[in-house]
Amino acid sequence: MPLSARLVAPTSVGRDPRHRLAVALVAAGLLLVVLLAGCVAPKNQAAGPAPGTTPDAPTAEVTGDLARYYGQQLEWTTCAEGECATAQVPLDYADPAGPSIGIALARARATGGEPIGSLLLNRGGPGASGVDFVSQVAGMVSADITRQFDLVGFDPRGVQRSSPVECVDGPGLDAILAYDADYSTDAGIQEVIDLYGGLGAACEQNTGAPLGHVDTTSTARDLDVLRAALGDETLTYLGFSYGTALGATYASLFPEKVGRLVLDGALPPDLASAEAAEGQAVGFENALRAYIEDCQAGNGCPLDGSVDDGLAQITELFERAEANPLPTESDRVLTRSLAFYGIALPLYAQSYWPYLTQALTAAIDQNDGTILLALADQYADRQPDGTFSTNSIVAFYAINCLDGRDSADFDVMRAEAAQIEAAAPTVGYFFGYGGTVCAQWPVPEVGGLDSYAAEGAAPILVVGTTNDPATPYRWAEQLAEILSSATLLTYEGEGHTAYGSSNDCIADTVDAYLLTGAVPAEGTRC
Repeated sequence: MPLSARLVAPTSVGRDPRHRLAVALVAAGLLLVVLLAGCVAPKNQAAGPAPGTTPDAPTAEVTGDLARYYGQQLEWTTCAEGECATAQVPLDYADPAGPSIGIALARARATGGEPIGSLLLNRGGPGASGVDFVSQVAGMVSADITRQFDLVGFDPRGVQRSSPVECVDGPGLDAILAYDADYSTDAGIQEVIDLYGGLGAACEQNTGAPLGHVDTTSTARDLDVLRAALGDETLTYLGFSYGTALGATYASLFPEKVGRLVLDGALPPDLASAEAAEGQAVGFENALRAYIEDCQAGNGCPLDGSVDDGLAQITELFERAEANPLPTESDRVLTRSLAFYGIALPLYAQSYWPYLTQALTAAIDQNDGTILLALADQYADRQPDGTFSTNSIVAFYAINCLDGRDSADFDVMRAEAAQIEAAAPTVGYFFGYGGTVCAQWPVPEVGGLDSYAAEGAAPILVVGTTNDPATPYRWAEQLAEILSSATLLTYEGEGHTAYGSSNDCIADTVDAYLLTGAVPAEGTRC
């Protein structure tokens, strides 16, 4: 089945799973190891404005109906994440005098007592909770960052606590995630379109007006309201994966308000749908190759022979799961789609590969899909009782269907799918036919901006990983080229995103940029 509309990718693209899966890995007795590598020392270049200060470029005063939003005073209360508040933003920025919605915020105060500003966080997705991320990010950043910044996460509009997209119950979502499509006939393709059409209709019925206003551009405008409500003259921001597209959109809308933006695991916001699908399919294919090579070099690998032989065995597993879904220890079975989710999740971080080996050993040698199903459930935030702890899956679809839509022409989709599968023979099947998702979506497409150059913005730092499965390295190069003031920092390694999960070189370089505005030299590689 297609995994998205515009961004054709697993739901947790950018919803960095390492923080959730770490618990499962520790429970399984697996050791998480961080590998350190060398780095070219960065040089100081032009620094962006200090957090909380006014940039040199003049800015227009906010007037009219938007002024009440920009001038609001947040009321913070104690919560599990530290402090929580709700900011009000317009439902529709084209009608700021109309209805408003609330954006949930969580804040971990600077440990030094006198913050230099707020560091706003976006975990990616689209559809991931930033409120939940606050308690996790403290373990990713340095003590200097936590001492000098208030760490602020927010649930974007449509996500979790912020006018969430609501669609179907747990069994209904289970059926969609487990569904194995048949694209070999027109009737099979239409069945997929109807499946997502039914999901969209349920979203419209249960969500109401907000469903048509969860686009990325509106969320970027929310970011500027949050910046002002937090008392910051410029935005300091850390965005992962989809969060890079959000950050780039913000910079393009408000270049004079850019302070220091770190965009890690780049997703160019103007990326063509076909390019996105093929790029991510190849990214996961390459990550799977790297995993198999590593697996076969050790002991107990269930994949025999060469790397190509191992890929063929993965393909056989997919085909077997489609023809006869694998039994599990629960009353559910492992379908082809669920098997892919279970394999994809550990590819996000090299430290999870041993867990994938356990899952594949059980599935291939014992015809037991239990561990792969557990990984797929982690992927979707599904709980053992059949409920979902977040609305990330449906928010993902809703946001993407507003941002951009693929062609739903059957011949066009077939041609694109053939090209994707030729480029990524093992996993390409899961990235085609993206046009089926939004073909019957009940609210109109919003689209993006005409330009993402962000002319006049302060220096922006883009971080790319050379073998990132979800956001290929080429996309980091593209985003750095699109943004007029961007510098690219490269991590040579595996996994999705680099800051907080790779090595000291990346951490020190990003920290120096956030704290002092020091931009690494062009071509810096860690």
